[in-house]
Amino acid sequence: MRNLTLSLALLAGTALSTPVFADGHLPIVEEPLELSIHLHFKRATAYDENWPVEQAAREMTNIHLKNATVGSNTDNSEEAFNLLLASGDIPDIVGTTRIKEYVNQYGPEGAFQPLNDLIEEHAPNLKAFLDERPELRAAITSADGNIYYVPYFPDGKYGRAYFIRQDWLDKLGLETPETVAEVKTVLEAFRDGDPNGNGLKDEVPYFARQWEEAVRLVTLFDGRTSGSDTYHDFMVDDGQIKHPYATEGYRDGIKNLAEWYAEGLVDSEVFTRGSSARDFLLSENLGGMTHDWFASTSGYNRLSSEIDGFAFKAFAPPASPSGRRLAEHRRIPVKPDGWAMGFGNEHPIETIKYFDFYFAEEGRRLANFGVEGQQYEMVDGEPKFTQEFLDGGPVNAQLYQVGGQLVARGFPQDYNYEIQWTNEIALEGIALYDQGDYLTDQFLGVSMNTDEQKTFDKSWSSIRTYMLERQQAWILGTGNVEADWDDYMATLEGMGLNDVLSVMQSAYVRQYGG
Repeated sequence: MRNLTLSLALLAGTALSTPVFADGHLPIVEEPLELSIHLHFKRATAYDENWPVEQAAREMTNIHLKNATVGSNTDNSEEAFNLLLASGDIPDIVGTTRIKEYVNQYGPEGAFQPLNDLIEEHAPNLKAFLDERPELRAAITSADGNIYYVPYFPDGKYGRAYFIRQDWLDKLGLETPETVAEVKTVLEAFRDGDPNGNGLKDEVPYFARQWEEAVRLVTLFDGRTSGSDTYHDFMVDDGQIKHPYATEGYRDGIKNLAEWYAEGLVDSEVFTRGSSARDFLLSENLGGMTHDWFASTSGYNRLSSEIDGFAFKAFAPPASPSGRRLAEHRRIPVKPDGWAMGFGNEHPIETIKYFDFYFAEEGRRLANFGVEGQQYEMVDGEPKFTQEFLDGGPVNAQLYQVGGQLVARGFPQDYNYEIQWTNEIALEGIALYDQGDYLTDQFLGVSMNTDEQKTFDKSWSSIRTYMLERQQAWILGTGNVEADWDDYMATLEGMGLNDVLSVMQSAYVRQYGG
């Protein structure tokens, strides 16, 4: 366990530099200052002034946020944001998911304040963070050269991994698969060999909570499905923007995936079973293999108390026909989520200092771990969750309830918060992934100018819909990807895919160089 813990030092993706504030940097203002906030995302559809994290931030900074959320009766953040715009009353602070695209569109029009000079002059911790990671600064910069939002910066490298029933492998006398051909052999054995021992052919060899994780299997055949941690995203290939669903590797992967689906190696209900698939299929001793999050998936090994010998373990990405081993999913270092400053904010300096607070030691710890004495205690200079808190249920869910780990707040995540509730099986899997060169660079997104955005908006939505319609049809067997491919590519060209790729390439070169 000690070696595993040491190896995790290699896993942090966005290490925060030593805080550069001077003594006496808090409170930010001597007299209490109220700032209004619209805060909306899936886990919290309105800002709650009573969250313990917010109460603590208020005490430390003397900045008092007041709820001004519009659309709190819907869990759709885009709908809530549109309602906010329609109201014509933009609060001092706006925090939401996908805020990057909103502020990059409406910021240049005057709805949000540019933050460049404010960061340079009044946010030393945020400035140091961005100075250390210039690619992240580029990623959050709008086409007009301004920064309009402070993002949520995830930490750590690894997200999802391949998991397999080790007890089923042992029962059937099989080794952990190392290649895609061996994966197929194992899935066939799971289908035919009655590894759950109930005398029925009811095993589901491969399953997934999100159907996109079934499509992800094309990576085992040298295909791709996304260039980031967002499903169906664009990717960068040797400096060129491409879409995975318009590549030959994807075509070959879909061909094989359709065969696996037809042969019963992939859950027949993968497109309809939904988010309960993992819980149901594992607890009923039916599921054999999946691709899912390290921490939460390894937690199902608790079922060993109910299912004799139950063991669900991570294994390294199997080699494709070309020998490639790819962990396509990884934690992206910057999200399009976070918060921004409304145009009418009359206290921009105090507000940017408040944003900067969450990049200082006290604020970062508060956003990640909650309140000292409630969720955690300081042990040897490090925040450690109390045993009572760890035993109270999923840690991330508990933190949401007290105002911690909010993606609609701009802050740098600390992966150490997750290590504390990641069991040893997951840590072993993470260490295994860290031994191989499996990760690929991420597409951090582009900020398009007005003309580029018009071209993109004109075509992309219908193109994406068509891609996904054909994808599902091919997997379900109502089409043949090889026979249909030339017409598919011609249709994409006719719908404007090349134009979309062209404007994205222009934006990419302008933003990141090339």
